[in-house]
Amino acid sequence: MDTQVTYPRGGVHGVSRVLSATPLDGGYGVVTAQTPFHPLDHTWPDQPADRGTVNGLPVVDCVTGASDGERLYLGKEIPVRRGADGWEWLVVHVLKEPIAGDAELAVDETYRSALSAGHSACHLAALALNAALADRWRKEVTPDSLGRPDFDQAAITTSRIVEHGSDDVYRLGKSLRRKGFDAEGLDLAELTRRIDDRLGAWIAADAPITVDSPSPSLSARRMWHCSLPEGEARIPCGGTHVSRTSELGSVRVSLSLQDAELTMRSVVSPPA
Repeated sequence: MDTQVTYPRGGVHGVSRVLSATPLDGGYGVVTAQTPFHPLDHTWPDQPADRGTVNGLPVVDCVTGASDGERLYLGKEIPVRRGADGWEWLVVHVLKEPIAGDAELAVDETYRSALSAGHSACHLAALALNAALADRWRKEVTPDSLGRPDFDQAAITTSRIVEHGSDDVYRLGKSLRRKGFDAEGLDLAELTRRIDDRLGAWIAADAPITVDSPSPSLSARRMWHCSLPEGEARIPCGGTHVSRTSELGSVRVSLSLQDAELTMRSVVSPPA
């Protein structure tokens, strides 16, 4: 059975049975039946792993694992797609010592909150970027959930969530131009103003944010929802988030363009 996870609902504490403690280089990979810990996703490693303790022992790392019943594979070693038949998908807590029996799991709430703010800001900034670039498309492209051309999904190459922020890199190459995007003469100052203004309006709207999941299993496909004034925003996401846009305080972006790569940095200034 997959690890049952509580972090999509904001869980930060829990007690669960230890299922295994596998020796690893420099430690042990501890798997519990249930956990509040968010692991690093091996396929799209945008949000870092949670920090915290298990039975008072520091969690050195927290990674996604998969088992075929004979061997535990970690991260990039996993040879199958998520949800493959006959495989269990596991949250692996890396500890310096093995443990057995029941485990008390405690996530670093301050660090989690900072990452959740950064992840929510990342999604909102991506939607605001889509809106700011909507007049740059000469062809019909797949829209985002608000009905605007989805530049974010068409062009993104990497996304990294940091404490109270994110860094997203977009490739403005030939492939994007063939899809109909006009990258010539981008006015970064004007784009920044449009994005910041829209983010300010969305934060002022105090819009609710939820993460929906069909089940608590680690392999379940989860969806981020935000009820914005323009409509219900939806983005597939396995991370953690704040519960309302007002919790972000303010979000500002900075844009830079170099060698056909557009970088957007989002910075959250939490309310006092």
